[in-house]
Amino acid sequence: MIIRSMFVAALAASTALPALADDIARQDTPAITVSGEASVSAPPDLAQIDAGVASDAKTAREAAEANNAAMAKVLQALKQAGIADKDYQTSRLSLQPQYAQNRPAQPAVTGYRASNRVTIKVRDVAKVASVIDTLVAAGANDVGNIYFSVAEPSKLLDQAREKAVADARRKAEIYAKAAGVTLGQPLSISEDGAPAPVFRAKTFAAPMAATPTPVAQGEETLAITVNVTWAIKPGQ
Repeated sequence: MIIRSMFVAALAASTALPALADDIARQDTPAITVSGEASVSAPPDLAQIDAGVASDAKTAREAAEANNAAMAKVLQALKQAGIADKDYQTSRLSLQPQYAQNRPAQPAVTGYRASNRVTIKVRDVAKVASVIDTLVAAGANDVGNIYFSVAEPSKLLDQAREKAVADARRKAEIYAKAAGVTLGQPLSISEDGAPAPVFRAKTFAAPMAATPTPVAQGEETLAITVNVTWAIKPGQ
């Protein structure tokens, strides 16, 4: 049993030696480490809207019943507007007492407020304004944030990655030239963090006017930062 353990340990050590040697050699290799940055902008193709209904009444039951009826109308309006069932989801449901103002010592309950909010995905950003108008017309009096984003950012991020590596090479070549050396092969490449689209939100106050809701979608910017270590050789 002891002999077998010694054999396993020796085998593991012999397997680890080449990797260790490579690490040591890499550490001894003269190198330049730089960061490359790049960004790509694109119009958003997905929007998210937070909306719902808040209902006040004297009793908790009355508030809940009024809210349920009002929210049912809002959900029906979403269906009629062509929003798929999978694209809206309840995000907050609450029933809370309301207190008289200016009585901090012994606040008295004056009624109850029931609220129900849903998060809605709009896959055609050109319809965002009409969806908001539909919600308000159906009775939604609690319309909140709107977030625009790029639904599938992978291809755009890959473009940014290529540009970021090119930017890193450009910087490394400047340093190599200034130092009188020649740029070699990259030894390591790493990416900072988890790149994602930058979301922009716009808040709407309810109730709204009867005129169409103006919505500006703008552009989304996707940014990448990479760290690259390049081997260097004596200048020619």
